[in-house]
Amino acid sequence: MSSIRPAWTNHNFDLIFIARIAMSCGRALAGVVTPIYLALEGFSAFEISVYVVVVSLASAAMSALIGASADRIGRKPFMVGLPLLTAAAAVVYAITALHPVLFLAGALGSFGRGAGAGAGAVGPYQPAESAFATDNIAPEHRNSMFGRLAFASSGGATAGGLLALLVTSSHVHGAAATVTFRGAFVAIAVVSGLAGIIAVGLDEPARTPRRAGQHHLHWPRRSSWLVYRLWVTNSFNGAAVGMLGPFLTYWFFRRYGVGAAEVGVLYSVVNALTMASSLSASGLARRYGLVRTSAVMRTAQGLLIVPMVLAPNFELAGAVYLVRMVTQRISLPLRQSYTLGLAEPDERAAVAAISNLPSQLAMSSSPLLTGYLFDEISLNIPFEVAALLQLVNAGLWWQLFKDHPPEEERSPDADPNRSGGATDVSAGTSTALTEPS
Repeated sequence: MSSIRPAWTNHNFDLIFIARIAMSCGRALAGVVTPIYLALEGFSAFEISVYVVVVSLASAAMSALIGASADRIGRKPFMVGLPLLTAAAAVVYAITALHPVLFLAGALGSFGRGAGAGAGAVGPYQPAESAFATDNIAPEHRNSMFGRLAFASSGGATAGGLLALLVTSSHVHGAAATVTFRGAFVAIAVVSGLAGIIAVGLDEPARTPRRAGQHHLHWPRRSSWLVYRLWVTNSFNGAAVGMLGPFLTYWFFRRYGVGAAEVGVLYSVVNALTMASSLSASGLARRYGLVRTSAVMRTAQGLLIVPMVLAPNFELAGAVYLVRMVTQRISLPLRQSYTLGLAEPDERAAVAAISNLPSQLAMSSSPLLTGYLFDEISLNIPFEVAALLQLVNAGLWWQLFKDHPPEEERSPDADPNRSGGATDVSAGTSTALTEPS
């Protein structure tokens, strides 16, 4: 029983865990059906890339605003409101196929830009969710906590992929496609709305009222050294994810002629078989070090893209993709844990949002290149470029953070300036995370 619900969990984390399952379920289903639906409604690859750019830019703006505001007014309002906004976008998709309306709904609901079976990201509400979870769990359990959230994402995404079986055909067009895909969009609305309703039960202390002249948006000054380094690494990773993630379903659809049901089942199998890897992340970090483990997993993620795109059939490509997602499931919670662990407690949501801005901007622009290359040159070249970008990202991550271990890996008498600062948990206070001169 302690393996299912460890002693360090609490009421708030239980609700966050359940809400993450629901949110990831809808996110994964949207990632399967939306690209194929848009293609059947007459969107070219380049037009789909424009849609991805619009949704990504809106998501980046919302993420920055939410991340900075959540440190001031609280995280709970966004954890309730954002899933409901996604549910509303799904309802719009279920009832109309007008292109301008789909663009608007997608932008407001951060809808339909999922990255295949990678359901760890749950849109612009993640900065508030991550900060809320980190505030409620002791530092020594932080890696395990993020591993369990990734485990929840895998579980939810497994169910979301199977719900793609609601789409009975992926070879209809126009009004017939709207009818065929309607059940899937309604399902997205239901599970996303459920995530918001669950978050209503969270217990969050009231925030200290803002002083006169205190601004809503703020720069995380004491954590700025961390933000700058994350900007460098996240830019390359964002460009790679932007070229790969939003188009993976479309690529399977075009490359191998498979439909939403087949892709959904693949993603479900991948998520089911990789669930345990999320839970192994904390153990690997304890044994080999968080930064080293994350760097190795990032390198593997980049290398495995190449054999995937060269696979002669859907089954072999899916098998390579499965192995790649094992490495992604290990790396994702460690990166989240590392970022939130080194940030000052009262700047965590801001750091989570601001540190991802270059990534989101790169993620918002690189899809245009993918769409152009898909239509004019090759279905494989964009993914090969993404592989190179992820390898560069892995090397930079190691170089910039190898001398900055997380708090739980530092010796008690370590010089805090060596690792960019430290947090004195026992005293309930924190020293500034300043970059040594």
